[in-house]
Amino acid sequence: MIRSALMNVMTAAALKAGKGLKRDFGEVENLQVSMKGPGDFVSAADRKAEKVIFEELSRARPGYGFVMEESGVVEGTDATHRWHIDPLDGTANFLHAIPMFAVSIALEREGQLVAGLVYNPATDDMYVAEKGQGAWNNNRRLRVSQRRDVAMSLIGCGVPHLGKATAHPRFKAELAGVMAKAQNVRRMGAAALDLAYVAAGRFDAWWERGLNTWDFAAGALLVREAGGFVSDADGGPDFMETGTVCAGNEWIHRELLAILRAAR
Repeated sequence: MIRSALMNVMTAAALKAGKGLKRDFGEVENLQVSMKGPGDFVSAADRKAEKVIFEELSRARPGYGFVMEESGVVEGTDATHRWHIDPLDGTANFLHAIPMFAVSIALEREGQLVAGLVYNPATDDMYVAEKGQGAWNNNRRLRVSQRRDVAMSLIGCGVPHLGKATAHPRFKAELAGVMAKAQNVRRMGAAALDLAYVAAGRFDAWWERGLNTWDFAAGALLVREAGGFVSDADGGPDFMETGTVCAGNEWIHRELLAILRAAR
């Protein structure tokens, strides 16, 4: 496990937010829930967790900027650092009492991702990475899978929800292409955890379009520090700008990109 001062700050914020999420997860039927758009929900749990993380990180690293799912962009006096925060990735899972959700925190320094954390309070799984320090799940070092045959590979994906209906035809074409080549496909419902699973070698590769940086920034660093490759879903390097992500080990990442290109 990484014990740096920066990671101690990040894990403390995630654990404090996670404590409230655990409590709310046991009382989901009583939570206040509102709709941001068709098929897109936010709960009081999201907002409370984000407030906790914002306050903890602001206290520990004053001046850093923030990019947050619920509160948007908060400019900092230190223009070289900003946090990317999803206080509850997998809200739909959370609201249906499915224990696949996570706190996601990433730090960007001068345009480069330098630290990432993904924490599932339901299972107490903590995934962390720092640039050059590797990726870890609790006390276990993570490595991406070593499979080279896409026919033997398990591929993860994200399915566009009701509010992204215009993206459905493209996704269905891409899914058909992947299903024709891969062993099988999984949709878990939380992009941050999906990427943590790629880093842990559970998924051989994964892709999703239409994301925001708070969804994938921490997970992308986990994959890279576990020896994997991350690009946008068209093979380019600018996934932080495009909001499309394809990640995996060297061989299956390359194969998945080829399948996605053929599905256009």
